[in-house]
Parts: sequence; structure tokens; C-alpha cells
Amino acid sequence: MTNRWTGVTIDCVDVQRVAGFWSALLDRPAMPSRPGWVYLGRPGDAQPRLNFQPVTDPDHGKVRLHLDVAVDDIDHGMAQVISLGGRPTGERHDFDEGVVVVMADPEEHEFCLVQYY
Repeated sequence: MTNRWTGVTIDCVDVQRVAGFWSALLDRPAMPSRPGWVYLGRPGDAQPRLNFQPVTDPDHGKVRLHLDVAVDDIDHGMAQVISLGGRPTGERHDFDEGVVVVMADPEEHEFCLVQYY
């Protein structure tokens, strides 16, 4: 038996808004999906598929799993996130290997922008 990682599912109150944010940020179009859901990508794609699942109530608090998004320029990446409706959390880490900035999408799902040196 071979196990493969095929996707990540993100719970959302406003599925279209959150999926639209990630679609624009990652330049991945929405694919056919279950009613009420949005899929970015298909199983078997080079990148894991992102699944946006509708939920009725927002979950607050730190999620222990998050996405890392590599960018060529951290300032440009932050500006893009903000223009799409996300925001910086104020957390930044500078390492010898590069810089990591913690951002949040329109429903406060935290993720990291990473610029490797």
C-alpha cells in the first residue's frame, strides 16, 4: 500500500471568499467540486489540492497546522496578500536561510510567507 498526500481541507464560513483569496494568491483556478465546496486543483496534480469546506460557525484560536507559501520578494508577497484581503499578523522571523512572515487570510487562517535566500 502506498500512502500519498493529496490535499489540505480548510473550513470556511464564506467558502467563495476564502477560496477566491487562495486561488488568486497561488494562481490556481477552481475546479468542479461538491455543492458548497471549492477545490483548487485535482488529485494527482504536482501540488496538493486545496479543498474549501463550508462550516456554519467560525473557529477562533491558533491552528496547529498551516501552509507555507514561498515568495521571491517578501515585501511584494505581503502587499499581494493585503491587496487580496489578507493581513499581516505582526509576526516575523529572520533566519540565515531567509525570512518568514506570518499572515492571515480573510477568515484569519494563518499561513507563512517564506523568502529563502
